[in-house]
Amino acid sequence: MGYRPLWNVQRQLAGVQLFLRDDPERPTDVAHLLRILQEMWAPTSPLLLLSPQSPAMLQALLTHITPCPHWALEVRAPWLQQHPALQEQVAATCARGVRLVWRGGMDALPSANQACNYACSLLHLAPQQALQLMRASANPAAMQGLGLLQGQMYEDIHSQTLVQHCLEHYQASAVAGWPTEDVLHRVRGTRALYPMHAHVLRLLKAVDADESLETFEAILSEDPLLAYRFMLYANSAALGARNPINSLRRALVMLGYGPLKAWLANELVHASHDQDLQPIRLATVMRAQLTSHLLDAGVSQELRSEVYLCGLFARLNELLDEPLETTLTRLPLSERIPEAAIHGQGPYAPSLQLAFAMESEDSLMQIPQLCEQYEISLEHVNRSLLRLACEWPSQRPAWSPTPKTRAASA
Repeated sequence: MGYRPLWNVQRQLAGVQLFLRDDPERPTDVAHLLRILQEMWAPTSPLLLLSPQSPAMLQALLTHITPCPHWALEVRAPWLQQHPALQEQVAATCARGVRLVWRGGMDALPSANQACNYACSLLHLAPQQALQLMRASANPAAMQGLGLLQGQMYEDIHSQTLVQHCLEHYQASAVAGWPTEDVLHRVRGTRALYPMHAHVLRLLKAVDADESLETFEAILSEDPLLAYRFMLYANSAALGARNPINSLRRALVMLGYGPLKAWLANELVHASHDQDLQPIRLATVMRAQLTSHLLDAGVSQELRSEVYLCGLFARLNELLDEPLETTLTRLPLSERIPEAAIHGQGPYAPSLQLAFAMESEDSLMQIPQLCEQYEISLEHVNRSLLRLACEWPSQRPAWSPTPKTRAASA
């Protein structure tokens, strides 16, 4: 399995696209998988967009899936053309009340009759359409004529400007993935070096409320820049620490409430209000959580926190626009962290490499190979992802409760 976050107009998690890859030699027990998902998911869990990676997997899901408020099933347009019998299965599944999502290009939308089978669409733009939208970004009248569709989902948008137009002008219910590279390119040298204002304020309020160190550590762990800058401060010459501080918990204990509050007040002045950085922060936290949970269950909490930092800081160089080695050597971290993050070696490397592989639809093939290489159970990897994903806070998209009339059509 793998995953891709779905982001809404508030730059919050709207759902999770769950990539379901099957092995032709060992077919997936789809009915069992659906039972597991139904047992694990709660009303507060993110919406699941089930994304089969083969026509055979789609056919099995169409056969066994039942209506459930926790999920929708993705149907790829090219497979419908290659396997005409799937159209009948789609219609029958829709008639049972299952929410379906049509996935395809804007240049090959389903007919109006076919679109009635789908609750929503996951659309991708052809390069020419993306270029037209970019050129029309300063002209609202021109944008109206581009033919983009209101309320749908969009994927593989690599421009910050295009994402903003889809979410804010066309009221997209979500975008799959995020244009991280373009967002960071635009903000580097301005406020990218500072954590999110709302997150700093949340921690400051927790300090004012005299909450526990565990709460402080949890909040710090949810923003890579805040955690990094805090550890830099805790190890700074100004504080005169006698021994290196290599964990958030130890930094909190050594610092105390007064200096922590003063430091946060200073951070708040410079903190970023750029909401387009929010999905980048949340995706980094997801990676860190997954890296930590992929460790053996018997590992101590101290080591689990250490490997969490490994996942949290593994791509911090992209935020700071510098080599990762430069970023990590500023802190007295355990040597196991740079060993895994920079060199791909050491005890944390398997978890980190698996966490990276699970983030992309294009790297799903690496997961069983990594499991075999490091002698890790594929079932453990899949269950770790599901246990985490069902707990991620989210704001579900406001789709129609029945799969009628909401999908895009030609």
